[in-house]
Amino acid sequence: MRRPIVLRPNDSSFPAAELALKEPNGLLAIGGDLSPARLLSAYLHGIFPWFSDDSGPIMWWSPDPRAVIFPDRVKVSRSLRRTLARGAFEIRLDTEFDEVVRGCAAPREGDPRTWITPAIRAAYGELHRLGYAHSVETWAGSELVGGLYGVSIGRMFFGESMFARRTDASKVALVRLTDQLIRWHFELIDCQVMNPHLQSLGAIEMPRREFLARLRNNPQHVTRRGLWQFDER
Repeated sequence: MRRPIVLRPNDSSFPAAELALKEPNGLLAIGGDLSPARLLSAYLHGIFPWFSDDSGPIMWWSPDPRAVIFPDRVKVSRSLRRTLARGAFEIRLDTEFDEVVRGCAAPREGDPRTWITPAIRAAYGELHRLGYAHSVETWAGSELVGGLYGVSIGRMFFGESMFARRTDASKVALVRLTDQLIRWHFELIDCQVMNPHLQSLGAIEMPRREFLARLRNNPQHVTRRGLWQFDER
């Protein structure tokens, strides 16, 4: 029985994503660290960390298929369209990254667990300070009521998590993000693993081989580093 590959210390390289296990789907490797160099290497090779306990080994995944959203194909339901038309929320970029990650890490109803551990929060906070990780925030007045965060490399946005404290708060953030990504000619939003919520927003499943091919053609030299701002409409 094949086992996940153990990563070597002080080496940010990864085995080929195609070597990931079929069961559990996508588990590729364990070990290593969450340094910026290793995280960026992971995303460039279609791999991401996902584990639930800082006391155990880091687990690295590349599932097949992959959940993705094309920015110009995000699905806006009738009720979400009404929410957008009301203009009840203000959407901001990169003003409270750490707070968005904390919001995403908060336990969900009926499930006290979270995979966004203190180590994950610290690692993505560092990626944000280096200009690679970004937050999209939904505000109601002075209150942060929802949002999402992820990593941007080239013309791909690798979504990590989203949260909502009010109805449609995270969905509005996603729609506003896709509007801006279209302006910047982004090709894809990586959603990692499909769930009903993502599917309702227009996510589809893409074979891993196609996702990896798109990654290989992703122009890293156009990465938008630093704090993001919306273009003027």
